[in-house]
Amino acid sequence: MTEEAATKPARVVVADDQTVVREGIVMLLGLLPGIEVVGAAGDGDEAVKLVAELAPDVVLMDLRMPRCDGVEATRRIRSEHPGTQVVVLTTYADDDSLFPALRAGARGYLTKDAGGDEIVRAVHSVLSGEAGLAPSIQRRLLERLSDPEPVAAAPAEAPDGLTAREIEVLALIAEGLSNQEIARRLHVSTATVKTHINNLFAKTGLKDRAQAVRYAYAKGVVRPPAG
Repeated sequence: MTEEAATKPARVVVADDQTVVREGIVMLLGLLPGIEVVGAAGDGDEAVKLVAELAPDVVLMDLRMPRCDGVEATRRIRSEHPGTQVVVLTTYADDDSLFPALRAGARGYLTKDAGGDEIVRAVHSVLSGEAGLAPSIQRRLLERLSDPEPVAAAPAEAPDGLTAREIEVLALIAEGLSNQEIARRLHVSTATVKTHINNLFAKTGLKDRAQAVRYAYAKGVVRPPAG
């Protein structure tokens, strides 16, 4: 960031579908030095439109929003308006929220318990070409990089339209892990694990975990131990 840019307030758009939360964030940012709120959006589509109209420096982006969620909005903004950076500001810090947002182009990631100073630092960090990550998010990234990934056999073609994550969960079911253990292994919430299990059961017609184990071996998702 140039010296001239450093003296100008960062122009920010806030995107959050909850009116009270959105207005609270706008009010907070209005009290902070170096920040100018130029617009507020109630969903991802509106955020993309405001970026096209206002060309802000940064969007503070919620993730769980109707019509167009924060990940898709981030992808569109970074593709169509690369001069605007995105800092995620969300309640969720699980892997299934964090990594899609970062892959979509978000340069910062904060949870909604962040203080005003932390938000300001994140905004100016991404404008300087750095990452604006909460300390807890940095730790999660380091843990993910240092933890061994669960190893599942990779079938030539995903059976019954299962996603890579659903196959991963299926392999861990076959390994005998409980929902809580799967959640810890994958660094996601138990509710997220239940959603993946419900989806894979719906796609495959499975009724219980015993059937899931037999299915995993039959489809080559896992292999019987040698010997």
